[in-house]
Amino acid sequence: MRKIGIRLVGILVALALLLLPLGGCTEDSGKTVISLGEVTHSVFYAPQYVAMELGFFAEEGLEIELSSGEGADKVMAGVLSGGIDIGLAGPEAAIYVYNEGRDNFAQVFAQLTQRDGSFLVAREPDDNFSWDKLKGKHVLPGRVGGVPYMTLCHVLTENGLDITNDLTLDSSIQFALMTSAFTSGTGDYVTVFEPTASQLEANGQGYIVASVGEAAGAIPYTAYFASKEYLSENKDTVMAFTRAIYRGQQWVKTHTAAEIAEAVQKAFPDTDIPTLTSAVQSYKDIDAWCDTPLMTPASFDSLQDIISEAGELEKKAPYSPVVNTDFATAVIN
Repeated sequence: MRKIGIRLVGILVALALLLLPLGGCTEDSGKTVISLGEVTHSVFYAPQYVAMELGFFAEEGLEIELSSGEGADKVMAGVLSGGIDIGLAGPEAAIYVYNEGRDNFAQVFAQLTQRDGSFLVAREPDDNFSWDKLKGKHVLPGRVGGVPYMTLCHVLTENGLDITNDLTLDSSIQFALMTSAFTSGTGDYVTVFEPTASQLEANGQGYIVASVGEAAGAIPYTAYFASKEYLSENKDTVMAFTRAIYRGQQWVKTHTAAEIAEAVQKAFPDTDIPTLTSAVQSYKDIDAWCDTPLMTPASFDSLQDIISEAGELEKKAPYSPVVNTDFATAVIN
């Protein structure tokens, strides 16, 4: 069994201590600083950027120090080391750590997205794409053991493809380098998040042919987690953080793609408004964002079914205590 790099947690924790700032302090302004590590920087996390740019965090007395880990394993390493306060990544990372028997394991306390956020990009347009067209093709799917890889495998299997023999799933390229590898000529298809997918189309370097999230259905894809110790010692701070996220979720639910694009543009200074609007609309079309931060037992179980199907889970973890519902339930009520 592979555990998305958690076996390397000792090395990664040491790296996180060196590279990531310590959070939880209070600035001279009186705001509490939270160091937040996101798995990647994507429009997929629009409710978070809305909360940042429209002042929802500031109104809760919080200052967010944002960093990108480029991998759930690296984000989890930062959380476990104390190098970052809160991580945003796939909940599978928390499941793996819990199953290893760590005392101060990470708990998921708020869910952000409910679909896979990646899109399958081809080298040529294909208005009549079907998944069987991947037979014999070279696909760049992400890292083995990560939810993007496992969700794609689930979709392929559901569509009658043998992921071992029918195509090449090339997991040798790091997540952060997949797009550049594809534009340099590697692979027939690549899975990417927005706004990268829309940027590739705008540049004529690739064409969106399918949504992995739409094909896979509902799954607790991305969530916030922190160490059990941090959640216990910073209840008011985490409650305030969860309230701001909930406001962001409600805001994107009631606003158009163009309005959301305007709100988050500062978070994506290298992407123009038309491309951002297209990217946001792609996620609205597949109902990517949760209406509330509460992760349900059924969705948690469905995630573990996909991980088990991929051969990455020896045993299922219990919903509680891996998922801490105290904060999400409180802010909803």
